[in-house]
Amino acid sequence: MQQFTTSIPEVILFKHNVFKDSRGSFFESYNLNKIKEVGITATFVQDNQSESSRGVLRGLHYQMGDYAQAKLVRVIKGSVYDVAVDIRKGSPTFGQYFGTILSEENQLQMFIPRGFAHGFVVLEDHTIFAYKCDNFYHKPSEGGLVWNDKSINIEWPMDISQILLSEKDEILPNLENCLNDFVYG
Repeated sequence: MQQFTTSIPEVILFKHNVFKDSRGSFFESYNLNKIKEVGITATFVQDNQSESSRGVLRGLHYQMGDYAQAKLVRVIKGSVYDVAVDIRKGSPTFGQYFGTILSEENQLQMFIPRGFAHGFVVLEDHTIFAYKCDNFYHKPSEGGLVWNDKSINIEWPMDISQILLSEKDEILPNLENCLNDFVYG
């Protein structure tokens, strides 16, 4: 397994060994022992999957309180630009983000710990995005940040006129006004 350095140490980017031959390819998309080797100790309890068209932006979302979630994310088909934003009050990286392209080609996976908002923009039609969560979804505990918050200044790799948002994501607050109960340390 390869591990890559990110600008936010708690966000872990890695790639499993992919075995290819004339028949195709094979890799373990999840192995508890191997993810522990890269520092992930979360126990995942829920798998989610979405299919989206090019330009769809999902996020920036998080869960609070007893329903806070860490996520292990990857792309099965297509590609996305994936982002984790540190929203832990008092963190040395508060308000900073790490973003990278996840694709079926590069087979990268990213771990997003609790205390981070998460989102992605889809770069290809029919992209299938999958993620594991270490806690169950609870609608009253959901929170979010607006995707284009000027204080975070995410450099999305797409013209903003091409971005498609849900009604919910269009009205999310900025970092200064978002509700969250995450504290660093």
